[in-house]
Amino acid sequence: MTKVIQTEPTIITPEDIEPNWNWERPIPAPGHTNVDFEERVDFRRLHRYRVARTQKALEGSELGAVLCFDNNNIRYLTSSVIGEWSRDKICRYALFTGNADPYLWDFGSAAAHHRLFAPWLQTDHCNAGMLGLRGSVPADANLFKNAAKEIHKLLKAEGVADMPLGVDVVEPPMLFALQEEGIEVRDAQQVLLDARQIKSMDEIILLNMSAAMVDGAYQHIADALKPGVRENDMVALANKVLYEAGSDDVEAINAVSGERCAPHPHNFTDRMYRPGDQAFFDIIQSYMGYRTCYYRTLNVGLSTPAQEDAYKQAREWIDVAINMVRPGVTTDKIAALWPKAEEFGFANEMEAFGLQFGHGLGLALHERPIISRLVSFDNPFELQEGMVFALETYCPAADGNGAARIEEEVVVTADGCRVITLFPAQELFVANKYF
Repeated sequence: MTKVIQTEPTIITPEDIEPNWNWERPIPAPGHTNVDFEERVDFRRLHRYRVARTQKALEGSELGAVLCFDNNNIRYLTSSVIGEWSRDKICRYALFTGNADPYLWDFGSAAAHHRLFAPWLQTDHCNAGMLGLRGSVPADANLFKNAAKEIHKLLKAEGVADMPLGVDVVEPPMLFALQEEGIEVRDAQQVLLDARQIKSMDEIILLNMSAAMVDGAYQHIADALKPGVRENDMVALANKVLYEAGSDDVEAINAVSGERCAPHPHNFTDRMYRPGDQAFFDIIQSYMGYRTCYYRTLNVGLSTPAQEDAYKQAREWIDVAINMVRPGVTTDKIAALWPKAEEFGFANEMEAFGLQFGHGLGLALHERPIISRLVSFDNPFELQEGMVFALETYCPAADGNGAARIEEEVVVTADGCRVITLFPAQELFVANKYF
């Protein structure tokens, strides 16, 4: 048996919450390997920053602890991951009481793996745990009850059992088991979003690296986009390119073309590209957990005046939004720059939601801020330095033959923002032009 070395509790210092921004130079996009001759991403510094951010957010709440079942929150707190197969299983969980060391319950042998290979976690805080795989295990097995009792015991030991416990997402049997233990359960999602909304320089570099991988995927798509190729062929190509480039999860790729562009269906099919088709793509993937949401519109061989006009309009809408981004600006000011739903063919803002849109990016696809005419006027949110989010616009072609979709990811700097999605998009890109 391999000897497990007992680790000491982590001490979080005030310096750990420093984001270490440097806006005087371009945001780096280093290679994936570690080297001894450049400072790249410091993953232990990143871990301490994320724990410190959560600690600060918890201190500013009424909660005594947070219990996380969302894989993104678990990764933020513990710097652990066991594969994207676990995304919808709700089989892992982590407890954080405000000290520097979260408790982690992971799937089977993963716990033993962490004790060997994750020295930033306290050894005796890494436990095996499993809560039924969304009802697949009979309730009589008492997995939820046993877990709730263990959690309650730890809350008592940490001195926070009399305070509310925040939970991000939860299966009803787990919620009921916690309540049966006498634990007051509250929503922890806002606390965890508080923590995650300001990115350190390490996080920004990872987001930039993730975007750079998609820059490359779009070059491959542009080279291959020809009549006779299908939407699903482009999806397969992008998946291949991204996984070979080091992606840890290609979550989804929208590939939409021709008559399917309006209204936007948010999926792909086996439709075959034809000359003059307008085609847009959204590539959602991650590197070290940090995601992209990155639309581009390309035409197949040639374009029509109506398609070009639609693209110019979508570009104008996104450019005025980008120019507005800076610390202190509120999201309602950006949402007001975009057209009303009725102005581009929809009955109301709920039906048009997600088309003229902004959303935070990090370990999750949708974080703060959310920018939309649906929610931002009544609930304005102030932009802050270190936020990273995507802005996206949409405009259907007047002749019904296509639509333009553009999305840029931006980093909020001290006096403005920087765009990190760099595949050319100022003008409509015509792939493999005929003349």
